[in-house]
Amino acid sequence: MENVAKKDIRKLSLEELEDFFITQGDKKFRAKQVYDWLWNKSLKNFDDMSNISKETREMLKQHFSINHIMVDLMQHSSDGTIKNAVKLYDSKIVESVLIPTSKRITACVSSQVGCSLDCNFCATARLKRMRNLNPDEIYDQVVAIKDEAETYFNRPLTNIVFMGMGEPLLNYNNVISAIDKITSPTGLGMAPRRITLSTVGIPKMIKKMADDEVKFNLAISLHSAINETRSLLMPINDVNPLEDLADSLRYWYQKTKRKVTYEYVIWDGINDDETHAKALAKFCKVIPSKVNIIQYNPIDEGEFRQASQEAVDMYIRILEGQGIIAKVRKSRGQDIDAACGQLANKNEVGELGE
Repeated sequence: MENVAKKDIRKLSLEELEDFFITQGDKKFRAKQVYDWLWNKSLKNFDDMSNISKETREMLKQHFSINHIMVDLMQHSSDGTIKNAVKLYDSKIVESVLIPTSKRITACVSSQVGCSLDCNFCATARLKRMRNLNPDEIYDQVVAIKDEAETYFNRPLTNIVFMGMGEPLLNYNNVISAIDKITSPTGLGMAPRRITLSTVGIPKMIKKMADDEVKFNLAISLHSAINETRSLLMPINDVNPLEDLADSLRYWYQKTKRKVTYEYVIWDGINDDETHAKALAKFCKVIPSKVNIIQYNPIDEGEFRQASQEAVDMYIRILEGQGIIAKVRKSRGQDIDAACGQLANKNEVGELGE
């Protein structure tokens, strides 16, 4: 493809873009104009840069491409949820989701094509990890959902969660760069407190986030506070056990003074007893925290089944008895496989092979 050979202009910082214009014998301020079109206005092609001369636009086209995403397929759920199959410049596909509620509209975005983790209950984990997403590809997912929120709901995008395909902390630099753009006044200008990064919990990277003084929220995909059970569910727990996770969270809280959210699914016959509920309550005391109990979304006829309502009630009773805030989150978009753990490119457009 012709555009792959050219440098993606959005890989350049504003300073690098200024240097480019100077070396071309053009005015330095042109860079700021182009930068504004690329990020603040999320322009997809050079020809639409109306305050840039035709000669300059042609020069930019000769040197650069804009590797913009394309929403290849949009599915609408009966509950209002929208799932996007997002085609990247190299024809690979990721999925992102718009989740509407009465008070907010949330963008759930992906950070990797596929996933390198092997969480047994998650459909995305069955896809091999093809590559990390670039900052602009993450940014573009948010812009697409922002536009959909305004088009279909006449409401602004209010929140962003990194809970789509991939593990954000295994694509750390690109994710942080994308968040910087999303929160920058020259980008989308969103407040960091409206962004939540969800991770399986990689201790050294949680400590790095604390050292980097990030301002967004942290959520941990926990699902068990007993090592043996968690390792069965999430093999990464073998090398990053709960003790190490707890240590990194203490460091996080010491540095940021920000509480953490634990995402927790209760499965029938796996973690639906009082022993597991009490272990979770104890783990919640490591640092100030709250718990989102998430409804399980089956990915096949496999071993994982949603626990009974009695088990959920028992968890709530034990957690609240310990003074821990716990909420049950109903899944959205199940009918279009857009709910937590279901993103797997099931549609024909989403085949990940070349």
